[in-house]
Amino acid sequence: MISATTGFLTGLSLIVAIGAQNAFVLRQGLRKEHIFAIVLFASISDALLIIVGIAGLGAVIQGYPLALEVIRYVGAAYLAWFGISALRRALKPGALEAGSGSGITLGKAIATVAALTYLNPHVYLDTVILVGGIGNQFGDERWLFAFGAATASFVWFFSLGYFAKLLSRFVSSPKFWRVLDGFIAVVMFSIALLLLTYEF
Repeated sequence: MISATTGFLTGLSLIVAIGAQNAFVLRQGLRKEHIFAIVLFASISDALLIIVGIAGLGAVIQGYPLALEVIRYVGAAYLAWFGISALRRALKPGALEAGSGSGITLGKAIATVAALTYLNPHVYLDTVILVGGIGNQFGDERWLFAFGAATASFVWFFSLGYFAKLLSRFVSSPKFWRVLDGFIAVVMFSIALLLLTYEF
């Protein structure tokens, strides 16, 4: 359960952030346009990137066992930096705005969420390299970690899409992001400590 729970918390902490992808999903949820297709595409995309990270880095680690130790310390440092960044955001919170605009076709909606997902360089650093690196620390249980991380993506995107009206009242409030970023900081520091001290 440690691997799956760590995967879920890691995935959720990395994906729940003020950004263009989340704003687009929220906007479409509020407009009730192509919600299922959009959230399914975003969720599956995240899951695929997680699988690529786990499998790809796993192959590298098999050839270079020392890489696992390097990833452990680099990953812990990155998580600590991510936690510090979350603390800074908590001190100066922003808000997630859905924005406005006219209705769009299903094809354009999918093209937009695809661009916001795959053309974002952070998705490869966070989802592929970081999540893949942390997941591989769990050895034979790395796929449980991947399952937890992928589940977090499905939970977040489906919640944001289908409960947009309810969530919009919260995500548009800086107070909400202050609390959430504070929580994310705690999670990031905890996982960094886990990486440094846990006997995998």
